[in-house]
Amino acid sequence: MPESQHYLDHAATAPIRQCAVDAWVDTARLLNPGGQYASGRLARAALEAAREQIAHALGCEPIEVIFTSSSTESCNIAVQGLWRAGGRGRIVSTPIEHPAVAETVTALVKEGAGLELLPVGTDGVVAPDSRLDTRSSLVTCMWANNETGVIQPVAEICARAADTGSPVHIDATQVVGHLPVDFAALGATTLAAGAHKFGGPRGTGILIARRSPTPVPVLFGGGQERGIRPGTANVAGAVATAAALTEAVSELSVATARITELRDRLQTGILDRVDDVLVHGAGADRLPRHLHLSFPGAEGDSLIMLLDNAGIACSTGSACSAGVNRASGVLLAMGVSEHDARGAVRFTLGSTNTEADVDRVLEVIGDVVSRARLAGMA
Repeated sequence: MPESQHYLDHAATAPIRQCAVDAWVDTARLLNPGGQYASGRLARAALEAAREQIAHALGCEPIEVIFTSSSTESCNIAVQGLWRAGGRGRIVSTPIEHPAVAETVTALVKEGAGLELLPVGTDGVVAPDSRLDTRSSLVTCMWANNETGVIQPVAEICARAADTGSPVHIDATQVVGHLPVDFAALGATTLAAGAHKFGGPRGTGILIARRSPTPVPVLFGGGQERGIRPGTANVAGAVATAAALTEAVSELSVATARITELRDRLQTGILDRVDDVLVHGAGADRLPRHLHLSFPGAEGDSLIMLLDNAGIACSTGSACSAGVNRASGVLLAMGVSEHDARGAVRFTLGSTNTEADVDRVLEVIGDVVSRARLAGMA
């Protein structure tokens, strides 16, 4: 990343923390933790220490911490495994899930799963309703939306699902390292996270899985990680993840206040400088770092390219296929028109951002939006 770049896409990937780099370097030469010889025991000790650190940070038992390659893999293992363990029946989900959950659920529907979706309001908040009052093979809901940052009522969903004995998977990819997490208190069956969202290494994920019910394995061979995720462990990745998470959690209260102030200043400044702007999820509790806006009359990809030319990295928050900007399914589910949804831009801030990043966006946003609107819609 060039030093001149103003990076405001932390929800996609946060820059790796130096403590994670150092931890990875210190342990990268460790050998197979499955080995019974001295070097294997040394690697195993490092792996288990990382597991204990993560358990302490997330309010769970060390045995419940499963290391994976990503939050996407964690969601796949949990959603498929819990559904199969739960009788392969009905799934209750939401229309705002990340593709890691949404596409996995779609694949299970092709295998015969019934699917019911909880409604979502115009503020982006899912509404727990009577669909939760009868037993399901799986209930799944993200803790906070990756596009809008809107925080979902996952505690209520877990409690209502527990009353019917339904297992619950929570995609906490955007939350871990950014809000306090107490897995035991939450009452979920499984919870997914990805290290690179809180400054850990790419290619390392976390699945928190209760002792029972346990997801049926969807991968086979080796028996590592309670047999839920077999394969030789990425010891250095686990240790680096634990280091990054420990640091992120220790900084949480101070970081939250600072990033919220930056986000609010950015939002106010944009609204002062640009006419006809929609702030998605503004009426709900949002993650401190998220600001998802629509600039009606402009294409999201045009806005992103113009901002990139100005040295600002951000995203649309929606899928792009074959160079065609598509309206976000999350925004459409919230009742935003396709026209307005296509003009969406997501700014997400993090530990590396300063006032200078906000100032740069505010310096150019008026001209950027004017030029994108002049170019029109495709």
